[in-house]
Amino acid sequence: MRPLILVSPSIEKSGVEFHDLSASLSVKYDLAVLQAGGIPVTTPVTTDRAVLAETVRRVEGVLLTGGDDINPGLYDPRLPARIRRTVDQTPDGGARDLRELILIAETFRQRKPLLAICRGHQLLNIAFGGRLVADIRQQVPGALNHQRLDRACEMVHEAALTPDSLLAKITGKRVLGVNSSHHQAVQTPAEPFVATAVSPDGLVEAMEWKPVAGRKMPFLLSVQFHPERLTERYAAHRAIFEKFVVACARKNPNKS
Repeated sequence: MRPLILVSPSIEKSGVEFHDLSASLSVKYDLAVLQAGGIPVTTPVTTDRAVLAETVRRVEGVLLTGGDDINPGLYDPRLPARIRRTVDQTPDGGARDLRELILIAETFRQRKPLLAICRGHQLLNIAFGGRLVADIRQQVPGALNHQRLDRACEMVHEAALTPDSLLAKITGKRVLGVNSSHHQAVQTPAEPFVATAVSPDGLVEAMEWKPVAGRKMPFLLSVQFHPERLTERYAAHRAIFEKFVVACARKNPNKS
């Protein structure tokens, strides 16, 4: 049977129907999951821990997606005002931040496969006590232009991969071409993680779980780029979703 993959949506100020606060999700995520053999289901818009815990229990894997910036209070309460002004937070008063932090906690508690993309990559680091570069242009001298929304479905720079890392094994690459549509980044991987892909200007393009005794996830990959927008053209990016879905399809002893 195709595994169910929980996909976390963005929140928009105004949707199509009645212009209410709305859940929003690029079809690229669903299509990438479907192409890889999974069935995507959308995370319920709630911060009820019991509901989210049950939701994670009923699926085989979790996919955290991109979207708005994360509340700076979660990673740098003393962020200077000139940088804070560049942060575009979710329009739901931070409910998405809380919801996805709960999802991360439950995914680790239940040991379900996790793929985190862009915003999800950053929030995963925050969940374990890490910090972000809140605005690359102001805080990283000589940085590349990482806000290439005009080329969202194209490779715009390369990332050097750590040999023998999960990402290197999945893609079969030592250097991977990636797209880039973010103005924030992981500052330094939090203690449980290690950087396994780095851009030419030194930003963390991927993180993985450190192989520590007694702590193991069936699949954990966190990337700053958007592989779902490259799967139709590039086998290496398609393979990320394929391996994730394969991991989700394996029997999980924690699933009731």
